[in-house]
Amino acid sequence: MRGLGAYKAGVVDLQDVRFDRAFRAMCETNACGNYGKCWMCPPDAGDIDALMNEAQSYQKALVYQTVGKLEDSYDFEGMMEAARLHNELSRALAKWFATLPFAKKLHLGAGGCHMCGVCAKRTNEPCRHPELAMPSLETYGIDVSELAASSGMKYINGQNTVTYFGALLFCEA
Repeated sequence: MRGLGAYKAGVVDLQDVRFDRAFRAMCETNACGNYGKCWMCPPDAGDIDALMNEAQSYQKALVYQTVGKLEDSYDFEGMMEAARLHNELSRALAKWFATLPFAKKLHLGAGGCHMCGVCAKRTNEPCRHPELAMPSLETYGIDVSELAASSGMKYINGQNTVTYFGALLFCEA
């Protein structure tokens, strides 16, 4: 994973991951601008209780993070570049993950889906790539700061950095 661009990675048992409906409520504030504008974001991603139940049905998660350096805490361009690099890693991991023989698997990313330049939801079309679409950890009600801690990672990696997370959920049998 590190060879692909991950800063750190770790495996956790899903029973040790905290889920909370409040994380969906954070999506509803629309801080990222994707609420109702991306098929993989709320409210279109599905009912929060159903999504939490689905995620909790997996055994383990391979959690990965990327850390981007910023000029200062207002470096929006640096944050967007770090997000782009994280999304490139997520796409590479999606291809690798698809080849693994797990009984069940789900890939959750950071923020909105980002598989297309512009989500088809914005143009009132169906998802163009449902096999590649990637909902976020928060869409599924996952406490990302606790997920980071349980997988041996820091949620905040120092001044003038931005950290993004993703997770590959799977069942071995």
